[in-house]
Amino acid sequence: MRRLDPHETQAAVAAGALLVDTRTDVQRRQQGSLPGAVVIDRTVLEWRLDPASPNRIPEATGHDLVVVVVCRQGYSSSLAAASLRSVGLVNATDLAGGVEAWLAAGLPTVSGPEDVRY
Repeated sequence: MRRLDPHETQAAVAAGALLVDTRTDVQRRQQGSLPGAVVIDRTVLEWRLDPASPNRIPEATGHDLVVVVVCRQGYSSSLAAASLRSVGLVNATDLAGGVEAWLAAGLPTVSGPEDVRY
């Protein structure tokens, strides 16, 4: 799996990729929210993104969906992306270094309402 750096992640989202933030509420409050991200708890990620799941989110339209998973440091997101690939999402990847890399690159965060999916 080819992992994305912060600028590649930003470009992928601009091109239509689904950005999925799996950080906890506390981590998002401390670090900020990512523009355009959908927040999905790691424990239900596969069910929400697998197009074959009856519990999928509306954006999970096909197995060719480009998904970029983000966590705090890039560890759990890489495992999450691999798990998404195992259910057929062949274009799933993650942000190498997580939100910490995003912030170090000087990329923006946002405050306000988040798009949280349960």
